[in-house]
Amino acid sequence: MRAILLRRTGAPDVLELVERERPRAGRGEVVVKIAAVALNYADLMQRKGIYGKASALPTVLGIECSGVIDEVGEDVEKWARGDQVCTLTPGGAYAELVAVCADQVMPIPAGVSLLEAAGLPEAACTVWSNLLDICRLSEGETLLVHGGAGGIGSFAIQVASARGARVFATAGSKAKMRLCEKLGAARAVSYREEDFAAVVKNETAGVGANVILDNMGADYFTRNVQALAADGRLAIIGLQGGKNVSFSLGDLFARRASVFTTSLRDRPAGEKARIVRGVLNDIWPLVAARHVRPVIDSTFALKEAALAHEYMETGSHAGKIVLTV
Repeated sequence: MRAILLRRTGAPDVLELVERERPRAGRGEVVVKIAAVALNYADLMQRKGIYGKASALPTVLGIECSGVIDEVGEDVEKWARGDQVCTLTPGGAYAELVAVCADQVMPIPAGVSLLEAAGLPEAACTVWSNLLDICRLSEGETLLVHGGAGGIGSFAIQVASARGARVFATAGSKAKMRLCEKLGAARAVSYREEDFAAVVKNETAGVGANVILDNMGADYFTRNVQALAADGRLAIIGLQGGKNVSFSLGDLFARRASVFTTSLRDRPAGEKARIVRGVLNDIWPLVAARHVRPVIDSTFALKEAALAHEYMETGSHAGKIVLTV
């Protein structure tokens, strides 16, 4: 099978199209014949050698994909060869085939194409685990989403607004701000020209955000706390703005605030399976009803993975970038 191999870390041009032996389904696994795979910032970080617990080299990138089940392993009863699915993967999705845990596989919601479905698993599981499971975002509460035009941010806006929350979202351009508001944000905030903490406080009559979903880390930490309401919850899912911060815990105590740091990829298989069940119960009906949709920015062929990485690094995309296989 064809796959994009990462032999060494570096610039996008280290990604290499090669022939590899096809994977086989182990006990409790299925093999998916991949139709499309979505890029994630974790892929870029792993390519650069700065992704925490990333696997040893050489390796194949890719943590979510869509396709058709090609082989079913022992002790798998739910899935059959030919089923159209999307799934989280432990890596290896920049390829024609990938073996995955059957409990992390999801049916494609009605009305969603195979290409669109590639952009669902990581965003849906991240949003469910952080907003609904950990932070318990409720109807009538206020959510602040950073990177609102990104793959996870755009999904979070839709899910939260569909469940009755009031959403604010940061973005870096007028076009991305318009997209956030089209997706359901009550107010988009320019992180280049506005102080998001001040905007959220002003728009909520001084109350602040009940929940904040943050992909920036250190650069936004102090202002995130300033933007929190009493008993607010801050979920940090990325460190694009760094990981080291100096901060007075008194500001957290004053708000009775909670801070959570989460990573989907590093969770045990059983925990990922639990998250998938939550997604199927709480988010898939919203997708099937078209209240929530994956936002696809652009597509590249599998062999153009390096070009797709170069484009993602410009930061000009909105939604998901997808490789077609």
